[in-house]
Amino acid sequence: MKAVVFHAPEDERVEDVPVPFCEEGEILVKVDACAVCGSDLKAYHVGNPRIKPPMVIGHEFTGIIDGMGPETSGFSVGDRVVMATSISCGECVYCRKGLANLCVDVAPMGFSYPGGMAEFVVIPNRAVDNGHVVKVPAGVKPEHAALAEPVSCAVNSCEQCNIEEGDTVLVMGAGPMGIMNACVARGMGASTIIMSEINESRLQQCEVFGFDHLVNPGTQDLEELVKSVTDGIGADVVIVAAPAAQPQEQALSLCRKHGTVCLFASLPVGRNMLSLDSRVLHYGELRVVGTSDSRPEHVAAAVDMIARGLLPVEQLASHIMKLDDIMKAYELMKTGKALRVVLVP
Repeated sequence: MKAVVFHAPEDERVEDVPVPFCEEGEILVKVDACAVCGSDLKAYHVGNPRIKPPMVIGHEFTGIIDGMGPETSGFSVGDRVVMATSISCGECVYCRKGLANLCVDVAPMGFSYPGGMAEFVVIPNRAVDNGHVVKVPAGVKPEHAALAEPVSCAVNSCEQCNIEEGDTVLVMGAGPMGIMNACVARGMGASTIIMSEINESRLQQCEVFGFDHLVNPGTQDLEELVKSVTDGIGADVVIVAAPAAQPQEQALSLCRKHGTVCLFASLPVGRNMLSLDSRVLHYGELRVVGTSDSRPEHVAAAVDMIARGLLPVEQLASHIMKLDDIMKAYELMKTGKALRVVLVP
């Protein structure tokens, strides 16, 4: 079968590899769509110590169950499935607390196990046993189902923000994940979405989503805009999806008292320290939360939102390409022209 294989930084190849064999407790999936994550692009350029080459990459995949090993139950050949692809151990203290995304022995698809940028992928027994496989209703297009994994990360962050009907949500950073956070927040009932982004081309990409306010803090006063929209009190929720210290530091002053600031984006090692106004945090009774990855229940919620038409998936899946086009996909991502590139075998 055809697959995208990581060998080393700047060395990724579309190769013919053997179709994987499905063993006891495992599921063989015929992949029909796999989205390209920013972590795939980063690994291509600088590598990732968790990837053991040669490794078939890709974790945002969907497909149809083609076969199952002995002792595999709960699924049938022909089911469409997606995954919570950071597979938990099911035994550590975090797994026992229901926090599988924080598992100390997490084993992601495309890193620890061969991933979904291929014609077939085997879902390991550990994933099946620990509930990481999620069924998708019939009628959901493959290129839309493949968005369930990245959308699930936004579901995790928005759930931690306790978004309520009528809330005003500010998202700082209009990259693909910032836009997904904004879409999920709106799907959860937020009535006003403010998008902040210093890159004008990315801000222009937001226009098709119908967000309420688009602001470039490089040329406009973001705090003044937020206060004018919220009668001077600040946003109910601020989600920082920009991987930079300045917006994370500024977020506290843009949030209302008793509101929530969510640090969605990770900062680079060596540039990860912040300077925060503790008085704003203290007297405003602010909640500052971090969010990382997602759990199976978040993937299930993402699938439900996609299936019910609560998300603009046609716009989110901005480019549909072939596996052979992986390098073209990376170029589109680097230029910021793509929101999510979805590869089809």
